[in-house]
Amino acid sequence: MSPWLRRDAGGWLLAIHVQPGAKKSEVAGLHGEALKIRVAAPPVEGKANAALIAYLAKALGVPKRAVTVQKGEASREKLVRVSDRSADPGALLAEKSAS
Repeated sequence: MSPWLRRDAGGWLLAIHVQPGAKKSEVAGLHGEALKIRVAAPPVEGKANAALIAYLAKALGVPKRAVTVQKGEASREKLVRVSDRSADPGALLAEKSAS
């Protein structure tokens, strides 16, 4: 399993490095031991966190309520929980590798 991805009893924990203010929301690859995701929202008033949650929910095919920022609300380094064991977060990086 990847260092940025852990499965537990509640679903998945993802180590994410967020780059707010990008032209479009997308997976950018790995950043150390975290998955780097660019989001097309500014880092003000929680807009980047909301954009990250919306992006991950759509990419993983889960409802937004299943994706929460566990740690790092005001940081680029975040720990995100996906409360759906059937989701496949590993596909996020596989999708980037295929393009």
